[in-house]
Amino acid sequence: MTDDPSTGEIDATDVRELGDIPAVEVITRSAVMLMSAAAEKLGLSDEDPDDSPRRDLDEARRLITALAGLVTASVEYLGPHAGPVRDGLKTLQLAFREASVAPDEPGKGPGEKYTGPVW
Repeated sequence: MTDDPSTGEIDATDVRELGDIPAVEVITRSAVMLMSAAAEKLGLSDEDPDDSPRRDLDEARRLITALAGLVTASVEYLGPHAGPVRDGLKTLQLAFREASVAPDEPGKGPGEKYTGPVW
């Protein structure tokens, strides 16, 4: 996207209309954004996640639960993207469990009410 820093205007020829984007792409992009945000809140982008200043398990729980709801509700539309998105979700759920000082009981972790227990 190009913009003119002096006026703050965006060149409209570079902007895709939301109505032109296929639903599967919107859903997948949303899932990737939730995954990325959850990974950040788990501290996974830092060399030592345990010492990450960004680690916030309460926020990570919310993001992972939202991701689980989105994935569960839209899995039938994701086609070949379903497997990788589900794998990403499971990885985040396991990382959350590992990061927790007192891990949740099976089936009570983030998003597990939608996905079932994650081991």
